Amino acid sequence: MDLLATALPALGDAISLILHPEQLMFLVLGVLLGLSVGVFPGLGGIAGLSLVLPFIYGMEPVSGLALMVGLVAVIPTSDTFASVLMGIPGSSASQATVLDGFPLAKKGEAARALSAAFASSLFGGLLGASFLTFFILIARPIVLAFGLPEMLMITILGLSMVAILAGRLPLKGVAAACMGLLVGTIGEADAGGSLRMSSYSIPYLTDGLKLVVVGMGIFAIPEIIALLRQDRAISRDAT
Repeated sequence: MDLLATALPALGDAISLILHPEQLMFLVLGVLLGLSVGVFPGLGGIAGLSLVLPFIYGMEPVSGLALMVGLVAVIPTSDTFASVLMGIPGSSASQATVLDGFPLAKKGEAARALSAAFASSLFGGLLGASFLTFFILIARPIVLAFGLPEMLMITILGLSMVAILAGRLPLKGVAAACMGLLVGTIGEADAGGSLRMSSYSIPYLTDGLKLVVVGMGIFAIPEIIALLRQDRAISRDAT
């Protein structure tokens, strides 16, 4: 109860602060910048923040935070265009969109795929933010109680889900997950910084293989080559 008594007034102050016209202006500006940056595959939230970071220095902390939040929040929505229309995941979060959205675009139903993606992004964002705001106080003790054994349990659960999603070939899914684990261990560990596997005397591999770069190589390059070879519209129903 003491935690609720402290958090609720702070939540009210935060809402009144973010609804100030100046903060709303920077929030809208961040949304526009995020939509522009997210359209290009490979330019995620980090690249967008790197572009606006020099302009944030000297700004009010709340205004700068509103600009950054608006920019990062809409990037998973704007990269839907490349995922659905070209089959190129703009970020790691949009790789699943390629599997369903791009086949619909080939059938001439790109508008339907984009509408479904935007609607799910809207309602998912609103519901997720609402639940996170009100349940973070309840979940805080649980999150702080998580240790290495619990994190290992969740990791194993996530890897076991790969076998379920693989359908009729669970061994194939498990083999792909193990291959992903081997590739993910290249470079320094995120926690301690020690080299888990050899970087093969390549300085770039010291930082590991970035998921966005690997996804671009798996999805984007073959799809671009296939589109160039077809020499026609993406939609097969187009005349």
